[in-house]
Amino acid sequence: MAGFDYMDNAHKLPDSANLVLIYVVFKSFYAIDMLLPLALIFAMIGTKIFLIRSNALVAFYALGYSKTDVLRPFIVVSALATALYIGLHATSFARADEFSDNIRRSSTFLKPTTNLFFTYENKYIYFGTLYPLQGRAEDIRVFSVKENSLQQVLTAKEAYYADHYWTIKNADIIQKPHEFTLTSDGIKSFKKDELKILKDFRPKILDQVYEGKVNYTILDAIDAYILLKEQNINTDRVKSSLIKNIFHPLFVPALIVIIFFFVPISPRFLNVTLFSFGAILATLLIWGILFMGVELSNNKTLLPEVGIILPILIIYIAAYIWWRRNRISH
Repeated sequence: MAGFDYMDNAHKLPDSANLVLIYVVFKSFYAIDMLLPLALIFAMIGTKIFLIRSNALVAFYALGYSKTDVLRPFIVVSALATALYIGLHATSFARADEFSDNIRRSSTFLKPTTNLFFTYENKYIYFGTLYPLQGRAEDIRVFSVKENSLQQVLTAKEAYYADHYWTIKNADIIQKPHEFTLTSDGIKSFKKDELKILKDFRPKILDQVYEGKVNYTILDAIDAYILLKEQNINTDRVKSSLIKNIFHPLFVPALIVIIFFFVPISPRFLNVTLFSFGAILATLLIWGILFMGVELSNNKTLLPEVGIILPILIIYIAAYIWWRRNRISH
């Protein structure tokens, strides 16, 4: 997958061997992200076919092993690999595709975000340019509103994120009274050497949330969900990303159980080639349906509980029923 992508986009990549290598590495990570669940299921199918062709499966049963005993190593390996796969999504592994696309478009794996405009605690905030990797923003505007009336305008050249706050240096502030009267002081203009705003609004959260991206890491998604929930901001995309990273890969062990018990113990009872084709086709079809649910949830067409969790729950129920019907005890 990474090789075909490189051949397709080689002419668009920067003239730097280091960046090209980093691009290929990130695309490889993205390929793993996309294909590892499928690879685990295909590995089970391939191993089971090998056991059938070599008559090893019949030998295992003749020695007294039950179907559950033979199935157990497949479940253990797939569960451990799935747990590792989910754990990787707590790191920047989850953003590999975004990083590779940034290298192709702008020769940097984490490009600055421009014209960022958002609300926070009755304030409208504008960042002309946000540098997430450096924790820095330029061209700052903060508009404070009270009872639907503009009260204060703050402008500054730069802001830095440190110690859970965005720190603005040398801010110019224009402030007006809540109501204009004959005795009010009128509009005031003054400077402030240092001002702290946006508690816990980490640069990565700002970049992800307000650019409408969905490739959060698990930790970033948790932080963003808590923060946005406190601000009464829509959290559907964040919740969808979090549920997808944690629950979507869990279909692998259940699907392995279902396919495992469909296979007879000897090649005399089935066409091995036809079975392999059918098992792979069924796996791709189920994976495609689950992937469609993820995409519909990311676009807020379906609730993530319906688009992601419900189909996986159905697969687990089917796997449990199928296992109960086909297991053989000692």
